[in-house]
Amino acid sequence: MQQAVHSSRRFTGWHMLGVMFLFFGTVIGVNVTMAILASTSWTGLVVKNSYVAGQTFNEENEVARKQAALGYKGQIRAEAGHLVFRLDDKDGKSVFLEKVEVSIGRPAYEKLDRTILLDHAGRGIYRAGVDLEPGVWQAELRATLPDGSNWRMKDRLMVKPSTEPQK
Repeated sequence: MQQAVHSSRRFTGWHMLGVMFLFFGTVIGVNVTMAILASTSWTGLVVKNSYVAGQTFNEENEVARKQAALGYKGQIRAEAGHLVFRLDDKDGKSVFLEKVEVSIGRPAYEKLDRTILLDHAGRGIYRAGVDLEPGVWQAELRATLPDGSNWRMKDRLMVKPSTEPQK
């Protein structure tokens, strides 16, 4: 009788080395991919120089308190291909503004950031034609009041998808 010779493959040190290379190669590959995606999408910076921003913090808070004391109410919205802004005083009357400028962009994506100058459209309304993609947008508005002082506001806008058929 003949016995069948079975040669089982043994798990050697070379196999373990291969497993370790595959494991750590996968971990390092995923980390590098995530780091590249993170660095190309958003810098994470809110201010360019936090030290300088910290030095002017108290002055900016004082300006914000004075602005709040005026009782003005601003409203910015995106509608039908336009960015529209209105500022009313505490009595509900429109406030005339010398210049209205809006910096608008995605909250976590800087490549679409832009600054838009709004034109006076009458009756305290300021507008500019702008095509915003659907989604969340962050707007920072700066306006010059007739006395030369500045008025600022920040707001998030939600642009809904158009219901018009695509051409």
